[in-house]
Amino acid sequence: MDSTAIDRFEASRGRLASLAYRLLGSAADAEDAVQDTFLRWQAADREHIEVPEAWLTKVVTHLCLDRLRSAQTRHERAAGAWLPEPLLEGDPMLGPADTFEQRESVSLAVLTLMERLSPVERAVYVLREAFSYPHAEIAQILDITESASQQHAHRARRRVTAERRRGDEVDPASARRVVEEFLAAATSGRTERLVELLTDDVTAVSDGAGLARRLLRYTTRERIASYVRAGFKPTPAKRRLAGGSPAFHIALVNGSPSVLAVVDDRVVGVVAFEVGDGKVAFLCGIAAADRLARLNEAWRQHEPDAPVIGAW
Repeated sequence: MDSTAIDRFEASRGRLASLAYRLLGSAADAEDAVQDTFLRWQAADREHIEVPEAWLTKVVTHLCLDRLRSAQTRHERAAGAWLPEPLLEGDPMLGPADTFEQRESVSLAVLTLMERLSPVERAVYVLREAFSYPHAEIAQILDITESASQQHAHRARRRVTAERRRGDEVDPASARRVVEEFLAAATSGRTERLVELLTDDVTAVSDGAGLARRLLRYTTRERIASYVRAGFKPTPAKRRLAGGSPAFHIALVNGSPSVLAVVDDRVVGVVAFEVGDGKVAFLCGIAAADRLARLNEAWRQHEPDAPVIGAW
């Protein structure tokens, strides 16, 4: 392959990776899809490809759809243990973040909810919301009609928004203050204050410190407050599991303020928050090491703020 063809692909690599990540919810799988797209590009009759960017977008989208439809993937996700892979602020795979819709489409809350969509609905939703493709182009990418694309987009948007509080975008500084107050209440055992900081329709999901076979889900303020309080209560067993006494930092993960538990410059757990109307509307706890691998790579190159809690 000549250098011009390689350069043309590399110019699209970042966009393809962020598209694949939104479709698959996994950075590792997204990288595999992009690499497979490169192999297809390498083998293609490129002289007959009129718009390379459109061709590459179509190929990577269909590769992702194939993965979502595969029997193994359906089994793994249906088993109830799947969570999206969290990414630290600044990770190029997060992709475009110029609009509210683009930032929202990569949040852990939306990535989790998109699991309820069919593969085609998910693709239409991502192409439309995150990348602002017109329905005519989406139809060409997915080999469907323009009206079908519009219908899929309507259903996907309705299903996603029906499951979450969607209002105006929250100021990052305000959201951080809510998370700081929530962490202070959790670590000091003020369960009543935790309840007050949760919305009436709050939901929480966790991989049980990376130990649960199925995800833990909670849907009432009292149960979530109790679970959070127990989770943040330090014990010798938890310190052994973490490999030491963690410090707690607050950083942006997938665009949301998050609490990171860090031991010896290694992130051992993440709790991501979605804040609305001055309260917490969604929590996502992730501690499985394989889900945190890419985030840890970024963390080691990151210059974090001082920890909110220096020792636990």
